[in-house]
Amino acid sequence: MAEGELQKLLPRLIQEGQLALLKEEIENVGNLSEDVQRKHFGRSGDTLLHYAARHGQLSILSYLVETLEMDTELFNNDYKQPLHEAGSMGHRDCVLYLLNRGATVNCLKKADWTPLMMACTRRNLEVIQDLIQHGGNPLLKNKDGWNCFHIASREGDPQVIQYLLDVSPGIWDTESKIKRTPLHTAAMHGCLGVVKVLLERCHYRPDSTDKCGVTPFMDAVQHGHLDIAQLLLEKHKEGHTGTIKTLLSLGADLNAKDGKNRTALHMACAGQHAACVQILLQAGLRDSPDSTGTHAQQLVKKSNLLQLFWEIPVPSCP
Repeated sequence: MAEGELQKLLPRLIQEGQLALLKEEIENVGNLSEDVQRKHFGRSGDTLLHYAARHGQLSILSYLVETLEMDTELFNNDYKQPLHEAGSMGHRDCVLYLLNRGATVNCLKKADWTPLMMACTRRNLEVIQDLIQHGGNPLLKNKDGWNCFHIASREGDPQVIQYLLDVSPGIWDTESKIKRTPLHTAAMHGCLGVVKVLLERCHYRPDSTDKCGVTPFMDAVQHGHLDIAQLLLEKHKEGHTGTIKTLLSLGADLNAKDGKNRTALHMACAGQHAACVQILLQAGLRDSPDSTGTHAQQLVKKSNLLQLFWEIPVPSCP
């Protein structure tokens, strides 16, 4: 069989889980078993081990390691090792196999990502636990200054966050190279459950700023996650008048709504934040009904706040 055909055939057989056919092809070509031990395929430079780990083919993985004696720490063009692949795809059996065969748990791929970081891009708590129990260091940072806690905060699984805090209680106290905290990350990506855990168990200042002056509250509002914005308003009782002004000056969408059709005005009124309500009304935000038909004004409990709706005439939407 021509070299080019083998380049396509062998990875395809692995992807499809065709162990018998893979063995047959390798055994039928002289010296092929020695050739594939370190052979790299395609533009990414993956070895057959990478393909097996990525697609969760444990039987093929064990054949390549135990019969063909392939090195579990071969890396591709991005310095990614098979353990990175298995971790990133959540294949627990392959992760455990590679670890038990001596794969380095804290190996680094390009941009300094560890297998644990890759595993945290998925909601697979068991794989994350396995890596940490085998010595995975949750405090390591990649080239952008993110540790696995930043990554897990972006993905939004509260159970993973709780576990990481249990095994490393100080892991929350971290910033990226541009001074963004995991709270920034969770707020930006709309991970309400994670934000609740972070506010309960960690000690973030809800008005902490990154290098660009952006707070978690600003991230939440800019991306339409108003339920998170409300949580942060409640945490920071004086109300984020400065950040609201900054948002408006930066051209933020005044009429942004969340999944329940609520605007920032609903959030400010629910939290009884008069200064925020005043700024929003003066900026021209109309009081519109949410998905239940409730206007922001109906959430007001304080007379001085209700008076703002009379003093700053803003027509309500029908």
